[in-house]
Amino acid sequence: MTTARPTRRAVARRQAGMIMRIRITTEPGAPPEAPPIDAHAVTCRYGDDVAVEAVDLRVGTGEFVALVGPNGSGKSTLARALLGLRRCDGEVRLFGRRPRDACRAGLVAFVPQRSHLAPVLPATVTEVVTSGRLPARGWWHRPGPPDAAAVAHAIEAVALTPMAHRPVTELSGGQQQRVLIARALAADPALLVLDEPIAGVDAASQRQFRDALVHLVQAHGTAVLLISHELGAVASDLDRVVVLKHRVVFDGPPRDLVARGVHLGVHAEDLPAWLEGLG
Repeated sequence: MTTARPTRRAVARRQAGMIMRIRITTEPGAPPEAPPIDAHAVTCRYGDDVAVEAVDLRVGTGEFVALVGPNGSGKSTLARALLGLRRCDGEVRLFGRRPRDACRAGLVAFVPQRSHLAPVLPATVTEVVTSGRLPARGWWHRPGPPDAAAVAHAIEAVALTPMAHRPVTELSGGQQQRVLIARALAADPALLVLDEPIAGVDAASQRQFRDALVHLVQAHGTAVLLISHELGAVASDLDRVVVLKHRVVFDGPPRDLVARGVHLGVHAEDLPAWLEGLG
């Protein structure tokens, strides 16, 4: 008696299960009205330590949400769980799809924390940012005028136009981070997730970055989840602030925090003065 070989789909499912155990209830092809982020009871552990505990989070189309919390509160872990990059328990859907399906479909762009480009990458700023257009046009199509316009706009949004044709290896770490932000903006995603994207970026560049995010939200209906300690540039544009201390201790409009004496401006280190009073 011979044993049937597992199908390719079965093998893929088993491999996916080794990476993430988030339960999904909606298959690919969900209706477009499904929210960009719909997460329930997400719990992430490092051994016996709970990094994220029973988090529910929903982000709607065109909503601009900031996720804040003390260092070590689980913000980056939650972001990676939402994107299917971290093994966690719970239920996550992006646009009603599995997180990885939504990412492969070009619906999601992600700028991780403290990213740097490879020191031997033989590419210019424009070439790196142009790679962000791949999900929109497909790898088999040559870049056209709409791609060039989107790339130029994204580079301008992060104040790198004078350096557009310079090799990225000649840029500082902060400038390289701005290149990665521009690559995400060029993708014209339906959901943009950014983890501490403007740490170490000067005030003028922060304002241009803010203008680019507001344009995405207002003109394109992009949902934005911004993880940052530097909320001064975008505080007046946020729809909601979510405060995470392993679990959600606040989720509401910025005005509710301001009414409690909270200042959402730039902080030199962390946000301990008011965060410690929540939860």
